[in-house]
Amino acid sequence: MSNVLIDNIDKVHTTEMGVDRIRKNLGLDNVDVVEWCKTKILDRNADITRQGKNWYVRIDGCVITVNASSYTIITAHKE
Repeated sequence: MSNVLIDNIDKVHTTEMGVDRIRKNLGLDNVDVVEWCKTKILDRNADITRQGKNWYVRIDGCVITVNASSYTIITAHKE
């Protein structure tokens, strides 16, 4: 299934503050947070929806929020 977020996965990124926030919220250590998020977004079981200016990716008990225009990962947290 084609999706604008998936089609632009190479543009997905985050800020240093975003990396810290996502690591803290999900308890991730010693992983590339952006690559971890990209893997989750590309997972066939990911439920990807767009609401307003953000994409929401629900998978494995967590929600990843991505800005729809800049492809910046804003946050990720457990559901």
